[in-house]
Amino acid sequence: MTTHPNLILAFLFFFLFHFLLISLTHAAGGKWLLLQQNIGISAMHMQLLHNDRVVLFDRTDFGKSNLSLPEGQCRNDPNDTVLKVDCTAHSAEYDAPTNSFRPLMVQTDVWCSSGSVAQDGSLIQTGGFNDGERRVRIFQSCTGCDWKEYDNGLAARRWYATNHILPDGRQIIIGGRRQFNYEFYPKSESSSNVHSLPFLVQTNDPKVENNLYPFVFLNVDGNLFIFANNRAILFDYVKNVVVKTYPQIPGGEPRSYPSTGSAVLLPLKNLQAQFVEAEVLVCGGAPKGSYAKAVNGTFVEALKTCGRIKITDPNPQWVVETMPQARVMGDMTLLPDGTVLIINGAAVGTAGWEFGRNPVLNPVIYRPDNAVGSRFEQQNPTTIPRMYHSTAVLLRDGRVLVGGSNPHIYYEFTNVLFPTELRLESFNPDYLDAKSVNLRPKIVAPQSQAKINYGQKLAVRFSVAGTVAPNLVLVTMVAPSFTTHSFSMNQRLLVLAAESATNVAKSTYQVQVTTPGSGNLAPSGYYLLYVVHQQIPSEGIWVQIL
Repeated sequence: MTTHPNLILAFLFFFLFHFLLISLTHAAGGKWLLLQQNIGISAMHMQLLHNDRVVLFDRTDFGKSNLSLPEGQCRNDPNDTVLKVDCTAHSAEYDAPTNSFRPLMVQTDVWCSSGSVAQDGSLIQTGGFNDGERRVRIFQSCTGCDWKEYDNGLAARRWYATNHILPDGRQIIIGGRRQFNYEFYPKSESSSNVHSLPFLVQTNDPKVENNLYPFVFLNVDGNLFIFANNRAILFDYVKNVVVKTYPQIPGGEPRSYPSTGSAVLLPLKNLQAQFVEAEVLVCGGAPKGSYAKAVNGTFVEALKTCGRIKITDPNPQWVVETMPQARVMGDMTLLPDGTVLIINGAAVGTAGWEFGRNPVLNPVIYRPDNAVGSRFEQQNPTTIPRMYHSTAVLLRDGRVLVGGSNPHIYYEFTNVLFPTELRLESFNPDYLDAKSVNLRPKIVAPQSQAKINYGQKLAVRFSVAGTVAPNLVLVTMVAPSFTTHSFSMNQRLLVLAAESATNVAKSTYQVQVTTPGSGNLAPSGYYLLYVVHQQIPSEGIWVQIL
């Protein structure tokens, strides 16, 4: 039998094409793992606590979830707009080390709420919708604990607001729908009221808003960097004064909800310097008019650009960079090696009920220290679209927990473009690959849950199976975030000042670091501490800085 030469060429082309495709996919890096097929709720909000458990919740007015409350419990809420009596859970606790979960009970609606972890490790969660809009809920990180709710804990309704922990241990709650102000928690006689913030009026687009869930970061001088819509201010919350007005992001396109981009405070370094620099990166979003067009059935391509600005500069200017893909509703997660993971979202449309199209399945790693033009590195794709109401948080072992996606008013599993998503998965960055096992440090001391002080000399001891490069060792501290609606509140990473690592025993090394000098750099509370060797991080340990 004679084979036609064109068929041979076609076969060779097919083989080479698929070989290259497989090689390119592998080269992209990162691996995905399905953790849970069905946790019963959609992970619309997530927070990692210092017991390695993640608190998740969606909203009470989605209807019945797929997770029953234990022992015949039911939530009785005469104000609920969907179910007055509901025997299913709308919150859960996920135990990352054991890959297990249990139901939790929220009494009032937590839809589009906010939160942060107090210095004692308790999750303080604020606001929501309907009868939940002025509630404060506290979840303590203890075995078998559940939510405690406090009515009228807030002075104003908080729906789509942003929280941030302050150096004095309080948290500030900024904005929310039709709230152009801020307040503090816990309350005192001097901080019981709301305080006007005209910047939120100035950034409000009529009938669209584009300034909800503002991006808020504690600057190294103790003031707050607040970004809403397409511009930012540096704000002294003590005196209620705008210290600095930053230039508008180039192009002037909105980056805040519902034109939802994301943002991070890039890793803080050289913490012993007289002047510590701070930079913010804002990525993605949707062009002006996208929301109104989506309402009418026209879906516009998302933004492909990022803006990076050194917020501590006397004359700060934005530097524009281009991502590999357009992305709206993406999440940005700081990784322990100092890189940024950009994950989840859509390439077309906006946030809002069923307004997203073309899921972006490939995450991207952003390397802040690389030269402009070589900072983005596309990663291997997931198979699960993560659209509106998706989340991602860093776990202690360096994996990223990914969940959520429900672009519908209720739970919808059939006959829709993107069904309500109940699966949990992890994205494992390339530094977790088995090929790096000989470079990966293991922290020997201090022990997890150690208490540390500000400005302290701290000896960190670790073991490495392979050869150590003493000058390529970093120690980083990461504050776990409250993540919802594409923004990770309170997220920050600090690179600790360190001496060169020294050999103290067989395969065991020690590096002396200096902890952050003040609460302006690192507000008091729990952090994950990592040793990073040749860009490969250890598993983290929990430390509490006081």
